Amino acid sequence: MSTQLDMIGIFVKNLHQMVTFYRDVLGFEIDWDGKGPYAEFKHKGIRFSMYERAQLAGLLGQPPTYPSGLNGTFELAIDLPTSADVDREFERVVKAGGRPIYAPRNEPWGMYSSMITDPEGNIIEIGSWNRGAKPEN
Repeated sequence: MSTQLDMIGIFVKNLHQMVTFYRDVLGFEIDWDGKGPYAEFKHKGIRFSMYERAQLAGLLGQPPTYPSGLNGTFELAIDLPTSADVDREFERVVKAGGRPIYAPRNEPWGMYSSMITDPEGNIIEIGSWNRGAKPEN
């Protein structure tokens, strides 16, 4: 039996701000009434959610710790069809409030890549695989 991920969840300080960024800036669809500590985006293939950090200790039964500043513990990656799409999307997202880490560039592993952060410092890659370079899953 192979393991398959069902959901990726981010524990956030400000759920309203983060839902707004991922919905309005990145374009993720969501039906959320603005209530409760949990929000789940509509996403094909894998569930993507957010949960308020203030509620997490009660859920876990112990207080967790969190990174501060630039969160180097994970990244989310957005794959676009072309390098021109990456250029446009990077500029649009930065103008809309994403914080740039680095502008689009060619990577030695065959990807055209850029990185930004969301309002809480989580890394988001905006990139495009050059033809024939994308690894098979």
